[in-house]
Amino acid sequence: MNNYTWIYIQNHPKETKRLLGISYEQLQQLVDYLKFLEDNENKGKEKKKIRINKSGGGRDDKISKEEQIILTLIYLRHHLNFQLLALMFQISESTAHNIFHKWQKFLESALPSSLLEQVKKSEENLEEIQQILTNYELIVDTQEQEIERSLEYEKQKKHYSGKKKMHTFKSQIICLPKAEDIVDVVAGEPGPKADITIGRENADKFDEKQRFSGDKAYVSEPQIKTPKKKPKNGELTQEEKEKNKEISSERIFVEHIIRIIKIFKVMEERFRLKKEKYESVFNTVCGLVRLRIRSLIIKHCKNMKTGAVIDVILTHIFSSKLLFLDFSTE
Repeated sequence: MNNYTWIYIQNHPKETKRLLGISYEQLQQLVDYLKFLEDNENKGKEKKKIRINKSGGGRDDKISKEEQIILTLIYLRHHLNFQLLALMFQISESTAHNIFHKWQKFLESALPSSLLEQVKKSEENLEEIQQILTNYELIVDTQEQEIERSLEYEKQKKHYSGKKKMHTFKSQIICLPKAEDIVDVVAGEPGPKADITIGRENADKFDEKQRFSGDKAYVSEPQIKTPKKKPKNGELTQEEKEKNKEISSERIFVEHIIRIIKIFKVMEERFRLKKEKYESVFNTVCGLVRLRIRSLIIKHCKNMKTGAVIDVILTHIFSSKLLFLDFSTE
């Protein structure tokens, strides 16, 4: 079984972030977590099977699970085609394709793309987070990515962005001040759709009192603080220019998040996979970004004797601050 890439990373741990987009320590945690999820899924499937033959048969994997996960991360980080990945890992192109799609689904389910996504399963916890978020002025922005042009005219028209002069998907990112965490993600909207429309359609995810900071695309939205536009045939005053500069310095952190998302080249270059996969892949990359910036934390519970992972707990950096917020002014 070929394990060259995994052995190289173990021998050169400092190169991991450049190769895969996350640190060596984060990769180890992620590999253990994903293998744990796969084992649980296989056990669930095994219970439902009616077996004639004894379990354990079938063809062995051509590369180890570690290598399969690394292959998936390399695709997301460098956006290589499956032919090159097949040559790198000495497998067939179809095998490389199948490995990526298998582990990409595990990555998406393992790493929540946003803070709200992470807590939405518990309504009580979600309401608590929504209330606490009102103490922050969240930063909102969108980014567009080129996609393959559809053969059908109506689909071409739906995704053609006049601003970018190409066919695009648009995604909205909302983050905490100082880019401490990604709070919400809306991925895969048609390129021509206005930023303010996407914001309005997803406003119900937040408390009515929630405040935001955005660019001039969100002007006229009462909950979103925006720079002042220059009046027609007029000029801004010096005070207005200084205020605009202050707003820009506060909201620059969402641009930092978008830059980190684009470190994973699959989200920067023309998207080559099926359009139906876009939202899933974008959410996967956002989960990896949260892991990279350490706003998403993986904690393992291991068996003392065997060292095997028996449980995994996901926490976020924001949870440690909840205990210290003062609501006495409300």
